[in-house]
Amino acid sequence: MRGIERIVRGRLHYGWIVAGVTFLTLLASAGIRATPGILIIPLEREFGWTRATVSFAVSINILLYGLFGPFAAALMDRVGVRRVMMASLGLVAAGVGLTTVMRASWQLVLLWGVVVGLGTGTMALVLGAYIANRWFAERRGIVMGLLTASTATGQLLFLPFLASLVVTSGWRSAVLVVAGVALLMVPLVYIFMRNDPSDVGLRPVGATADAAPVSSGANPAAAALAALREGFRSRDFWLLAGSFFICGASTNGLIGTHLIPASMEHGIPEVTAAGLLAAMGVFDLIGTTVSGWLSDRWDNRYLLCWYYGLRGLSLLFLPYALGTQFLGLAAFAVFYGLDWVATVPPTVRLTADIFGRQRVGVMFGWISASHQLGAATAAFGAGAVRSWMGSYQVAFMTSGLLCLIASGLVIRIGQASRGGFRRARPAEAGASV
Repeated sequence: MRGIERIVRGRLHYGWIVAGVTFLTLLASAGIRATPGILIIPLEREFGWTRATVSFAVSINILLYGLFGPFAAALMDRVGVRRVMMASLGLVAAGVGLTTVMRASWQLVLLWGVVVGLGTGTMALVLGAYIANRWFAERRGIVMGLLTASTATGQLLFLPFLASLVVTSGWRSAVLVVAGVALLMVPLVYIFMRNDPSDVGLRPVGATADAAPVSSGANPAAAALAALREGFRSRDFWLLAGSFFICGASTNGLIGTHLIPASMEHGIPEVTAAGLLAAMGVFDLIGTTVSGWLSDRWDNRYLLCWYYGLRGLSLLFLPYALGTQFLGLAAFAVFYGLDWVATVPPTVRLTADIFGRQRVGVMFGWISASHQLGAATAAFGAGAVRSWMGSYQVAFMTSGLLCLIASGLVIRIGQASRGGFRRARPAEAGASV
């Protein structure tokens, strides 16, 4: 490990190395989680399963991905983030690889729904929040924005290639590539990931000598459940969780899962539709990074209000965009893409302001679980609506209206109790979380 020692002694703080490895891991996880969107129609054609059946497996995956997050955050505190990440990558690779030999719909639910859902649950948004707050005392907003943007980058890199592979070589080839990517990440995490700055004799980026360490030796399940009980007593928690539920119902659960099959039903080829979703990832990479920068400087409640409002308008426009095909969808890709997960950095920041930096991992884990519950609801609900009504229009319009409701909810965060956080002025916001 002499190479690691040289890196630690170098001019670049090792926290940026850890952030880079986390970015690549989240990028691989994003590619894995985006894959069902290009598998829905091939699975329907080969096995004769309905849209609702395949969507149910995807919804289980998303639900477990979210629900395991809080326990994963507490588990990282207990056994270390490196061990948790390596075990999760191995579990994901096994679950994804075994789907190539499935023959019944219950096997899809078990493998892609349960196994992959639990495996990716530790590589959720909570991992980014955990790393940003453990390794960075300064610039947490921009780091969280970059880590969140890895979701978009994963789609950018994987979706067009995987869609092309499905068309030319079949869906099993695409699935095996995804499993291989998960396995390739294991040695990278083993070599470079570290659990805490103290492991390499450093303090977090920008931390002073008297900064309190962020650590916990509590039982992971007990710590996660205790945090949930605390959240239940806070109206701010319900506002954050409720708005993030709508965030999930309007992003990965709906667009990430159903935009490709919806586009194909309007005569758009699968590879083109995947490219459209990847293009949205490019704009989301820009939008989320800028959102992280803004979250260090401006009132995060008003940022969220704008984000949800603009997203709602774009979803209300989507049914008409599909009818116009290229021009309308191109406009939707730019407008919606800039806003896809831009909500994450302000939400993480508000969570840290309200519950404290030492609790942000597990508290945001529960708020993120609400996000995935909304995503799971939309993934199954949109598929069921499509099977019942023959169209996605009602699902898209409903999600857009929910976003407009969320834009009103987030304004009330921080006003719930006398013990609410003090909103930082723009000049001082970058120095505190």
